[in-house]
Amino acid sequence: MADLLGGDAVGAVFGELLGAIMNVANKALMFKTKFKEIQEILESNSPVLDEIKSLNKELDRRSEETEKIMGVVRNGTTLVLECSKIRWYNCWRRSKYTDKLTELEDSLKLFFQNVIPVQTARDTKEILLEVRGRGPSSNGKIDGRNVSCAIPNSLVDPVGLAQVALRELKMELFKEGVSIVVLSAPPGCGKTTLAGLLCHDKEIQEKFKDNIFYVIVSKNPNMEGIVRGLFNHKGRKYTSDFRSDEDIVYRLEQFLNSIGPSPILLVLDDVWPESESLLEKFQFQIKDYKILVTSRSVFPRFGSTYKLKPLNYEDSLTLFCNSAFLPNQSRDIADEDVVSKIVKGCKGFPLALKVVGRSLRGEPEEIWKTRATELSKVGSIFENDDLLNSLQRSLDTLDDKVIVKECFMDLCSFPEDQRIPVNALVDMWMELYDLDEEAYAVAKLRELCNRNLVDLVVTRNFASGCYNQHFAMQHDLLRELAIRQSNSLSIERRKRLILEISANDVPAWWMEQKQPSISCRLLSISTDEKFSSGWCFIQAPEVEVLVLNVRAKNYTLPEFIKKMEKLKVLIVTSYGFFPTELSNFLLVGSVSNLKRIRLEHVSIPPFAFTSVKFEILQKLTLYMCNIGQAFSTSTVLVSEALPNVMEINIEHSNDLIELPVEICLLIKLKKLSIINCHQLVALPKEIGKLVNLEVLRLGSCIELRELPNTIGSLRNLSVLDISECLEIERLPEEIGELQKLSRVFMMGCSSNCVLPPSITNLEHLKEVVCDEETASLWKPFVRFCKNLKIRVQKEDFNLNWLYSNRF
Repeated sequence: MADLLGGDAVGAVFGELLGAIMNVANKALMFKTKFKEIQEILESNSPVLDEIKSLNKELDRRSEETEKIMGVVRNGTTLVLECSKIRWYNCWRRSKYTDKLTELEDSLKLFFQNVIPVQTARDTKEILLEVRGRGPSSNGKIDGRNVSCAIPNSLVDPVGLAQVALRELKMELFKEGVSIVVLSAPPGCGKTTLAGLLCHDKEIQEKFKDNIFYVIVSKNPNMEGIVRGLFNHKGRKYTSDFRSDEDIVYRLEQFLNSIGPSPILLVLDDVWPESESLLEKFQFQIKDYKILVTSRSVFPRFGSTYKLKPLNYEDSLTLFCNSAFLPNQSRDIADEDVVSKIVKGCKGFPLALKVVGRSLRGEPEEIWKTRATELSKVGSIFENDDLLNSLQRSLDTLDDKVIVKECFMDLCSFPEDQRIPVNALVDMWMELYDLDEEAYAVAKLRELCNRNLVDLVVTRNFASGCYNQHFAMQHDLLRELAIRQSNSLSIERRKRLILEISANDVPAWWMEQKQPSISCRLLSISTDEKFSSGWCFIQAPEVEVLVLNVRAKNYTLPEFIKKMEKLKVLIVTSYGFFPTELSNFLLVGSVSNLKRIRLEHVSIPPFAFTSVKFEILQKLTLYMCNIGQAFSTSTVLVSEALPNVMEINIEHSNDLIELPVEICLLIKLKKLSIINCHQLVALPKEIGKLVNLEVLRLGSCIELRELPNTIGSLRNLSVLDISECLEIERLPEEIGELQKLSRVFMMGCSSNCVLPPSITNLEHLKEVVCDEETASLWKPFVRFCKNLKIRVQKEDFNLNWLYSNRF
């Protein structure tokens, strides 16, 4: 088990807990029995944990449930360390801590017995509340970077037609001689919801037990990724590389045979017509092996087809009213005939009912009547583009909120079925729409959420109010709506240009000698793993935001970036299994107006930020990146290369052991966030040179041992967050010199962290957010710091979410 004590993924977090127990077992004799029981649980599951550790490089993006269990285990590590510091004369505390250890033990048992698939989960969709189409979930999507076959959450109860459909679909699946059932319906109908309900059905669970696999295929399936996911789901070893497509299929058949003779259910969700050949690769002559396919299309060559019917009027009315009215709001405010026309106009489509309903909430009677008239003119919503037209009318209600509508359209810049980091949207929107504060951009997103045009997923709330664990998810159909509306104009007139390139198949107009004049402000280019970076030239001088979505192992930035004179925001995100090796990065320095750079899951070349000057750059975000020597001095000093940088965010960096001294030379820096960098052990004493620093976040830097004494020189610091910095045992005396310090966050810190007497000098300290035990350390200072309020955030060792959300 010693190998588990490293890395930055789920296995490493469990390894830290085991390591803590082994280190303190002989120091805390009063908890020795409990420690031994927890140690046995971890060691008995070492093969699974070892498998998780081997996937560290592939598990960079985590689901909400993964973050929760990792948070619980991290808290467990903190708990063990705290137990080691309780002495015999504090035996009155034994009962409290024994209870917590028992709860931790129960949580671990539950995890290994029922939800181990979550730990290899990727970014996925959540089954939406109510009976509706697909939205963001935390399980089951293939995004190329992380792979899972876990069953999605079941957050709805089957009622009305849903109960009938569930019963009929189950009967179809249980028929003798039927190996594949295709669940077909137009988009927004609730196919994914029904498939999720089926997986949680009691009879299905009893028949297939732990051999139920759920994979979201989507538009660009990756056969290797799916097979990896199946192996991971069962805790099996797999080779790093498959020799060929035939080898992948052969290994898949071997795997399925090995988990028999128990019945097997494989759900392939959202299979596009172009992926019909993919289904053939999953067909094998294996007893009690069933495949359920959900698709907008029917595949007559593959077994039985079950067509999902629309909701009946009663269920449609219920769903619409739940969306259009507040829970305690009287429904008499709307004319019954008008409501009836609207509901009938949505033709039983759950997605349309929710979106249309939400768009009418709080609107005057005249708007309701107008919408009823419009919907009554539409033909069958199952034909042509009627559903999109219906949703379009809901989008049209944003015409008087131009920026909010534009923000909705911008969401299609990111790939289908991917969680979109809210911070990326903030960067885009602040520059595109001249927003002064991050909160204004987030407010636009929340308004879209309120209208059911996007879903907000918060995997973890950091107390200091940053949005680094906030993500947006958009239903495929709504993304399609945004793309369709964007493409309704000629290329020359589009505000945003969305390009999706498969292999090297670029649009025909791009190859023409005389290209159309492009005037878009936002350009998004998505390429797959077969793309060779053989860029053609494109002239887009008006582009202000460039979004590059990549999957290839090696990626060369396009030369035409140099000609984007108005470029303000560059976002490069890798969705591959391993960090993408980024080259040609130096040309970015030639862009004279670039203000924000966000790089995600890429390896940054050495001296990337010291070989050229980024004169205007204000914000730099490096998420899951290999930083290496990116800030090491080359031909230019960091202070000269980044003279105007005011914010740096480094998150989930595996190779950040010490903060580069060079960063401490950026005297205009106001915000520095180093979050979830588990290898970081020290901050340089030169950090005191950041005299303009206002916010310092060090959340979950679990190996960071101390804050340097020079922190007292940060005279403008107003926010300090050291939450879950487990190794910090004392705050420096010089902290009392931070006269502008107003908020401190210390959730999950050592309960024995020593607070110096100089804290009484912090006259402007208004709030300390911490857990109960840390609060007891701060309470003596309340009478000296007159404005100080201690906000206790309850410790959470509770895993009720596991019981209520089985996967």
